[in-house]
Amino acid sequence: MLGISVILYLFTTILIGAVASRFISDSKDYVLAGRRLPLFLASSALFATWFGSETLLGASSRFVDEGVIGVIEDPFGAALCLFLVGLFFARPLYRMNILTFGDFYKNRFGRKAEIVSSIFMIPSYFGWVAAQFVALGIILHSITDLPVSTGIFIGAGVVLIYTTIGGMWAISLTDFLQTILIILGLAYLVWDLSDQAGGLNAVLESTKPGFFRFVPEMNFKSILVYIAAWMTIGLGSIPQQDIFQRVMASKSEKVAVYSSLLASFFYLSVALLPLLAVLCARKVYPEIAVEDAQMILPKTVLTHTGLFTQILFFGALLSAVMSTASGAILAPASVLGENVVRPFLKNPTEKRILQILRISVVVITLISLLMAITKSNIYELVSQASALSLVSLFIPLLAGLFWKKSTSTGAVVSMISGFIVWLFWNLGSFEIPASIPGLFSSWFGLLIGDRLERMGYGFSEEIKSEEEIEPTSV
Repeated sequence: MLGISVILYLFTTILIGAVASRFISDSKDYVLAGRRLPLFLASSALFATWFGSETLLGASSRFVDEGVIGVIEDPFGAALCLFLVGLFFARPLYRMNILTFGDFYKNRFGRKAEIVSSIFMIPSYFGWVAAQFVALGIILHSITDLPVSTGIFIGAGVVLIYTTIGGMWAISLTDFLQTILIILGLAYLVWDLSDQAGGLNAVLESTKPGFFRFVPEMNFKSILVYIAAWMTIGLGSIPQQDIFQRVMASKSEKVAVYSSLLASFFYLSVALLPLLAVLCARKVYPEIAVEDAQMILPKTVLTHTGLFTQILFFGALLSAVMSTASGAILAPASVLGENVVRPFLKNPTEKRILQILRISVVVITLISLLMAITKSNIYELVSQASALSLVSLFIPLLAGLFWKKSTSTGAVVSMISGFIVWLFWNLGSFEIPASIPGLFSSWFGLLIGDRLERMGYGFSEEIKSEEEIEPTSV
């Protein structure tokens, strides 16, 4: 019965994608859902951005081992990102009426910045998407005993189909349905497991001293690791295309702001449910907790709960992972099609652009699928994805929005220098997290590049003023 329910759910998502395809007539509809999402759809889409394998499997396993201090990056950093987007970034970005972040860098800094930003932005999603595919493989293996690799291929195939045909409309509609399933499924699971454990108070009292410590130990290394954890998703995902698309898909500027703030609240509150569930599972079934940490919740549900709980939990789990995967595929595909391929075409028709965007979705999916079958640690895959955009794209975004004197040379030098230092730090054996020197190098690179530009040694491009900028592909 559980297997049949999963099959029906997968079929339903494909059906939603087919229905959503009827709303698509141009690239604006495909990438931004026509900028017509009301508050409830925009909020659920933003909430579902990262509520996937990282939160339900990766973060919950770290939470069991390290306590609250081990999950600062997600959910706390992720909620911070959505809050900052709503507070500072949603309004100015929405007013630009553009399709991608690549368009922002092109309009603000020129074609070179557009290309360099796209080069860094697109690969930053591969690990993220791969993590969702790994999670889908684990879920289907748990339910059906299929090999994990087979589950990865099946899950990736379903996500690919409905994302390719339905674009952002399919993602938005499925995200709304999936958000309801996530909340119902996880809330019921926490209630069921906590009841078996003797109540939440008994569960919380069974934790070791310091388990709920929210601040680090007062030593240099611990403080830097703590800061890096907040920054990785908290700042690093602000210049990401998936967040940008969901903000820009809102039907108004006010909806863009409010949906970001609401999503931040929902993300933090709902993300606490799997953390509570895994604590209850560890108390009631400690023998499962010592096995594969990423499988604590799935194994507990399969082994010790009834069919109704299993359907709710795995429905929520599949919902969360698939919604994250679909958005994470469409985001780099949009940048690839719009900012890398399109400039080489002469007067392409809307039909041709849609074809390119859909081909880009397939390309991104295949690359991520290859990565998924070579790595299996979900938390590691996701962390690598967010750090790249932090060190290469965050500082140029800030400068482009809030510092009118920033230049094309400064933006490009910032992107490249931040990436080089981050990569060097990752390859070495340094105690300082690589994202911190990478971010500072990006900032210094911006200052140096701006100085070179003013001295006449930069690569000047004729950039339109803010009043002259034409909406891109809208």
